[in-house]
Formats: sequence, structure tokens, C-alpha cells
Amino acid sequence: MRTLYHLWLHPFSRKVRIVLAEKSLDFTPQIEKVWERRTEFLALNPAGDVPVLIEKDGTTLANSQVICEYLEEVYPEVNLLGHDPVQRSETRRLVSWFDVKFNREVTDNIVGEKVMKRMLKVGEPHGPAIRAGHANIHYHLDYIGFLTEKRAWLAGDKFSLADIAAAAHLSAIDYIGDVPWEEHSAARNWYDKVTSRPSFKDLLDECIPGFTPVADLADVGT
Repeated sequence: MRTLYHLWLHPFSRKVRIVLAEKSLDFTPQIEKVWERRTEFLALNPAGDVPVLIEKDGTTLANSQVICEYLEEVYPEVNLLGHDPVQRSETRRLVSWFDVKFNREVTDNIVGEKVMKRMLKVGEPHGPAIRAGHANIHYHLDYIGFLTEKRAWLAGDKFSLADIAAAAHLSAIDYIGDVPWEEHSAARNWYDKVTSRPSFKDLLDECIPGFTPVADLADVGT
């Protein structure tokens, strides 16, 4: 059986989980507490982070983008990058936007400080970082609204890995109630459309030990 090592509220793990679900690829999810630095896990990925995917034939892949590109090549029936070079370039640009820029400016400052520090037991949340994340998220939600004014989905007319990457990050932040949806209706409409897809059901139903989801999370995607 295909196995995915992942961690709760980790956006890069969530991205791979959604891609696997979109491609209807069965897998066994395995929580990996990376702070434990298990020897067996480090043998799979010396970097010591998740996600790590082990295919049925034993092929081991690490890094969310590497895994997603591999899945696109090996299981192309459901295309999540695009059917021409221009479309694929735009999808990859936006994946990078959310996995690098959004992650640095928002996810790390909110989920990293409020959740990951607690999990890793590496100190108290840093107030200025959290405030920076709360300030920065407005710019990104405005950008989502700008993109969806002219497009059906973030990268164009079809649902793509760009939507998955963006929603993976936002779903982690939304779990702890820190997305100001009331000020960004266009982004909220896009997010509702994304999370109504069957591939998001397991993520939205997930309950992370020690972190109760916000009350209205169950309404997302309905």
C-alpha cells in the first residue's frame, strides 16, 4: 500500500494529500512527529521533514513539489498542471507564490507560531510575528480575489495545483480561525468552491489533538 508520512496542519503535507485524492490514488496516511527525529524516518528522508511518500514499489519521495510533479508524470489521467506550456508555467508560478511567499509571510507567522511551536515545544508564540501574519494575509486574499475576477480558478479556467497549494495553506490557518473571510468575500467564494470538492473532505473532517477547530469550519464547503 502507498504510504504518506505527514503532519497535522502542515500545508505541504495537505497539498500532497489533496493531490492524491484528486487523482483517486489510495494511500495510508501516517502521522510523523518530526520532532522525535526517529532513526527509521531519517533513513527515509535525511532532511527529517514531511511529507514523504512511499510508493507501492518502494520508491521513496520527499518534498511536496517533488512528490506532486512525480504524481503528475506517473498518473497523468487527472491533469493538475495544465495542458500547454503557458498554463503549466502559470500554475507553477502560483504554487511557488503560496508555498514560498505566502508561507513565509503568513503561514509561518500564524500556524508556525501558534501551533508548531507548541507541538515542537520550542518556546512561546512571538506576538510581533503573529501580528505580521495577520497583516500580510489581507494582501494575499486580495490577490486571490483579483485573480478570480477574471478566471474561474486561480491559474485559469481549470482547477489546478495552484488552487490546491493556496487552499492547503489557508485551510491550516482557517482551522485555528485566523482567516478574515468577512473582509474578503471574493476569496471566500473561491475557497468555498475549492473545499466543496470531495478531495477536501478528509481534511475538513480532521481533528488535531489539542487544537479544537473554530466553530464555523464545518460550514466551509457546504
